[in-house]
Amino acid sequence: MSQKTGFDFPFDKARHIKMLILDVDGVMTDGSIIMDKNGDELKAFNVRDGHGIKLLQRMGIKIAIITGRTSPVVEARANDLGIDFVTQKSLNKDEALAALEVKSGITAEHCAMMGDDIIDLPPMYRCGLSLAPADACLAVLNHVDWVSGHPGGRGAIRQAAEAIILAQGSWNDVMGRYRVTPADSGWST
Repeated sequence: MSQKTGFDFPFDKARHIKMLILDVDGVMTDGSIIMDKNGDELKAFNVRDGHGIKLLQRMGIKIAIITGRTSPVVEARANDLGIDFVTQKSLNKDEALAALEVKSGITAEHCAMMGDDIIDLPPMYRCGLSLAPADACLAVLNHVDWVSGHPGGRGAIRQAAEAIILAQGSWNDVMGRYRVTPADSGWST
């Protein structure tokens, strides 16, 4: 895979994407896990990443989560964002992707996946587009199609969402109401 970073996005690979699959810790969050004295878990999610998810949904892109951990916070955030498919406690994410293909009717070649650690690589190899936040582990950075200019939980999803919207020619439909051009967001056309 030829790695591209920041605004050097592989638009050709994104044209036929129908679903974006996300890991949670290190992608939707900065990777921190905060636990209170009772062992209850807290996670911080970025609102701009959430809006990026909503923008993709407006153009008909399905969103899925495949995460190795289990957390009620993830379920709550997925419900809040209207995420279509959530798979938690997945120790074999490639098997989770196969199950997701059956459940969604969308093949891996029409999926983009953003992950940050080596457990994410097997399904990412099968997806039509593999993405990583800037602070993903080096092994992931060396094997993905594109690396965001932003770290996990800090705008990586939003940047990827904008690129997919632009690649599919939906910028004016999705972003037009905000009177924002691709150049306003850093994308050259």
